[in-house]
Amino acid sequence: MVYVLSKEKNPLMPCCSAIGRILLKQNKAKVVMTTPFTIQLNYETTDYKQDLEHDIDSGSSVVGSAVLNEKNEVVYVSEITIRNDVSEKMTQRSKYRRFRRNKNTRYRKPRFDNRKNSIRTDRFSPTMTSKINSHLKEIKFVKSILPITKLKIETATFDTHALKNPDVLKNNSLYQKGINYGFANTKSYVLHRDNYICQHCKKKTENKKLEVHHIIFKSEGGSDDEKNLITLHDTCHEDLHSGKIILKLKGKKKGQLNHATQMNSIRVQLLKRLSNAEETFGYITKEHRQLIGLPKEHYFDAVAIGSNGNPVTFKTNEIILKRCISDGDFQLRKGVRSEQIIPVGKIKGFRKFDKVEYEGKIYFIKGRMATGYAILMNIDNKKVELKPIPKFEKMKRVSARKSWIIDTQKLNLN
Repeated sequence: MVYVLSKEKNPLMPCCSAIGRILLKQNKAKVVMTTPFTIQLNYETTDYKQDLEHDIDSGSSVVGSAVLNEKNEVVYVSEITIRNDVSEKMTQRSKYRRFRRNKNTRYRKPRFDNRKNSIRTDRFSPTMTSKINSHLKEIKFVKSILPITKLKIETATFDTHALKNPDVLKNNSLYQKGINYGFANTKSYVLHRDNYICQHCKKKTENKKLEVHHIIFKSEGGSDDEKNLITLHDTCHEDLHSGKIILKLKGKKKGQLNHATQMNSIRVQLLKRLSNAEETFGYITKEHRQLIGLPKEHYFDAVAIGSNGNPVTFKTNEIILKRCISDGDFQLRKGVRSEQIIPVGKIKGFRKFDKVEYEGKIYFIKGRMATGYAILMNIDNKKVELKPIPKFEKMKRVSARKSWIIDTQKLNLN
C-alpha cells in the first residue's frame, strides 16, 4: 500500500505498490516518507476521494489504529506504544536537582513559592498530558496521509471501587458501607475480625500489646488491604521480623489501578477535544472482532470497530509499529560527582534513537560510544546482541530521531 499526496500536499486515496513504482519511474511523483511509504504527485490531479473512517482503540499503554473505506477494506493499520516512564524520569530529575541545589556550592537562593504551574486551572500531570497527546498525534498523522471523513473511538470507563472490591457489584450498599464501616480505620477492623487474639500463638492476654502485621511486607509490594493484615502480639511481631518464627500465610500484593484511573480521564479529554468523534465501547468491539474471526490485538480491535461486525478485506499486508520516546536527552553528566560528560549531540552524525540500516537490517540506536561504536535495539526497545559491536562507519541513517520511533511488520492474520 502506497499513500499519496497531491501537489499541494493534500491527502488522496492510496494506491497499490505497482502504480506507485510506475509514478516514481516516470518522475510523476517523489518519495516524501518511507515509513509508511508515501509519495507526492508532481502534477495537478482531481481530488476524488472515498469515505474513510479512522478507528481508534484507545489505551493507557497501547493504542490501536486502523482506517477502513466504505467497502470494509482496511487501508491502514498501526499500533502505538505510549510512554509510561514520564513520572519515573521526573522523580529522578527532581532528585538530581535537589542534590545540586543543596550542595555547599549553592549559586542561587531557593525558590519555594515557584508553584504557579502546578495550581493552574485545567492542568494535567505530565504523564496524562503525554498519553493524551499520543492519541491526538496519531489522529493528526493519519489525517495527513489519508482523507479521513469520520472518526470513531473506543473508550472505557472503570469503576475503581469495584475493581478493588468486586462484592459491591452484588450489593450496591457496599459503596456506602464498606468492610470498614463502623470502625475508625482498617487496623480497628482487623483487630475486631481476629477477636483481639494473636494469630500466631493464639493466646489472648492483657499484658502484651497487639499489633497489626503485613503478611507481605510493604517493602515487597504488600497491600494495606485487610486480606494482607493479621493481628500479632508485639513479642511475636518482633520474633517474626527477626526471623525466629515464620508465618505460612498467603497475603495480598498492592493492586495497580493507575491505568484504569488514567483511562477515565483520557476518555473525557478525547471526546472533549474531538467533538466530531463517535464513541463506542469495548463489549461491542469484542462481539464484532469475534464475528469476523480476528485475533485479540489492539490493532485488530481497531479494525473490528470500523467493521461493524461485517467481513473485512486487508488491502495492506503490513502493520506500522510506533513507540513514543522523549524529545531529547536531558542528563548531561554521570558519575558520583558528575565528573563524566554525556554527549547529547551527534557522534559521527548519529544521535540516540536514530533509525539506521546495518548489514541489510533496520535497527535503532540504543547507546553510543565516543570511540565510534553503537549499541542497537529493535522497535520493542530490546537490545540486539551483535558481534562485533557495530561501527558507525558501517551504518546508514534511514531517518533522524523524532518523538516516536517507527517501523513496519508483516500482518499476521492467524
